Amino acid sequence: MSAANRDDRTRVDLLWIERRIERWIRFGCLVEDQILDRRRRRIAFAPDSVFAYVRWASNDFGTLVSRIDILRAVSPGEPYQTVPGVTPGGEVLLRVNGWPKVQRVFEAIDAVDALDIDPADAAPDHWRHVHNRLAAQESPRPYTLERHHAWLARKEALQ
Repeated sequence: MSAANRDDRTRVDLLWIERRIERWIRFGCLVEDQILDRRRRRIAFAPDSVFAYVRWASNDFGTLVSRIDILRAVSPGEPYQTVPGVTPGGEVLLRVNGWPKVQRVFEAIDAVDALDIDPADAAPDHWRHVHNRLAAQESPRPYTLERHHAWLARKEALQ
């Protein structure tokens, strides 16, 4: 692969220190996976792909950070939001803090999985909807096969 094609990738640094720091991917289609050492990896996503990035940290007194971001990898020249550990950043579709909300996002992801749909292929608007409903302390509407087929038709029409 040429260097020009590699520069358009969104890179994510992952880290696993048992019972201290966990940075991992819940879903997404990797195009590159580089093992840096036994605790660290650097992965990459192609432009326009959607992925979920989970960050958790604790100390001797309990959990310090529980966060999940669902991001769309951007193409060069597109605007993006910065996210720690993500280079250059991404379009934030969903961002929640706190274990109860993170757990609800996991449930929403599992519900999409239960439909035999890869959550990375679900409509980006669904993840925005989940974010907005959780921010309003409401329950998000479930993703359905009908909504997914409508998304696929819209996506095809835009190409």
